[in-house]
Amino acid sequence: MVNEGNREPQYKRVTKELQISPDEPALVVSHVYKRFNVASDPWWRRLLPARGAQNGASEPANGNGNGKALKARRGKELVTAVNDVSFTVQRREIFGVLGPNGSGKSTLIRLLSTLLVPDDGEIKVFGLDVVKDEMMVKRLINRVSVEAAFFKKLSPQENLLYGARLYGLAGKEADRKARVILKRLGLKESSYSAPMEDMSRGMQQKVAIARAFLTQPILLLLDEPTTGLDPRSKLEVQAVVNELRDDHDATILITTHDMNEADALCDRIAIIDDGKIVALDTPENLKKSIRRNGHEPTLEEVFMQLTGKELVEKEDVEDYQPEKILAG
Repeated sequence: MVNEGNREPQYKRVTKELQISPDEPALVVSHVYKRFNVASDPWWRRLLPARGAQNGASEPANGNGNGKALKARRGKELVTAVNDVSFTVQRREIFGVLGPNGSGKSTLIRLLSTLLVPDDGEIKVFGLDVVKDEMMVKRLINRVSVEAAFFKKLSPQENLLYGARLYGLAGKEADRKARVILKRLGLKESSYSAPMEDMSRGMQQKVAIARAFLTQPILLLLDEPTTGLDPRSKLEVQAVVNELRDDHDATILITTHDMNEADALCDRIAIIDDGKIVALDTPENLKKSIRRNGHEPTLEEVFMQLTGKELVEKEDVEDYQPEKILAG
């Protein structure tokens, strides 16, 4: 990464400014729920005095009906994307979240990054509530999604400088850091000033990763960051993730479908299925939890045994017929 010389690390500077205790965990997720397509009363009915209140009954909490069964909106299916999820991530830990498509991983990342509000439960980032202290939490985090948004007509340089200024970084210093990070990620210098719309999906993802690394966040949320990258680029990203943790005291939470990546990077891993955590431990202990069958278990075998699902959808496997491809 970038050598900051004798400058005080961002981790210490921000924690002092926000008066964050050094003993505070990086992330605490406590009994969190997130539901979609929940039916609610029309606005005019919500303005009327509640009948229960007139009779001395309590109001429904968080729209849950206070024990009353939830109903879906007309024509929709009630979906519980995150279902009573709890875990704690310590400072400087790289924490992985694995799960099949539709398991709730991306919804969980959006909840942690303040893009969604939990229906129930509590999320704290360095002791700050993501709902009550939203603006302070945003100063501590950055996020990379699998579908990163850019101003496609602008260049990587312009997109990165725009993002840096939102975090209060000076333009000249941000430009210098951005060039160093992009070089570390294997992006050619000639593409730094080319329009984003002319870049491949993999190159755009590298710019998204550089944008997050540029602000040196204390908590970095990576939602399938290496999707679309070639094997060498994945290793480059993993090296920078480790360096961000080791040199800048960052805590990283990563979701991925790459079992080798999770095994190499993560200190602990939570496996999520249908919105619930079905296992949480170190990669080594997870692999020890299943039968060996004459060979060293892999994370992929752990994943399949705990979720009953393969990493590749069955339909994709059936459609993949190499003999037809080779036959032309």
